[in-house]
Amino acid sequence: MTTSTLQPTTAQALDGLAAAVRGAIADHRDWSATAADVAAALREHRPTASVLTPAQRAGSAERYTAHRLHIEPDGSFSILAMVWQPGQETRIHDHVTWCVFGTLAGEPVEDLYTLNDAEDALIPAGRQACPAGTISGDAPPGDIHRITNPHDETAITLHVYGTDVSRIGTSLRRTYDLPIVA
Repeated sequence: MTTSTLQPTTAQALDGLAAAVRGAIADHRDWSATAADVAAALREHRPTASVLTPAQRAGSAERYTAHRLHIEPDGSFSILAMVWQPGQETRIHDHVTWCVFGTLAGEPVEDLYTLNDAEDALIPAGRQACPAGTISGDAPPGDIHRITNPHDETAITLHVYGTDVSRIGTSLRRTYDLPIVA
């Protein structure tokens, strides 16, 4: 008799992740603790890039693309997949709530920033390569960052936000068009 391990279907994988996120946020801890709990849930239930169709995985030459995969009915969180063709990046931004992301394919880079005391410039606070399997998360305040795909292959990331992005239109609180100083 031959046995094989069956991969969960896309729907099963997303349902499992959504259930894990539900459990992670159930204690209503502060946003930093919640981001850590959701990151642990994503580590355990990270789907593959097959949650997107081949056409979705191709992305767009104009800009990175976002695909809504799950919006929790009570508005407590959203799960999106983002596809980054080579050279695509976000603007420097922060979020309205906690945010966790995991890399499903490729190797995007996350640049972190802080505001200087006068809040008129950004100070680089770190740079992290995010190869497939990387999980990262943060919560306001202090979650200023940019995601870039500096490589020659398409990158795919999965994002979990602590809000209903279909209701508010975006997870971004603010974008930063400030000079970057050392």
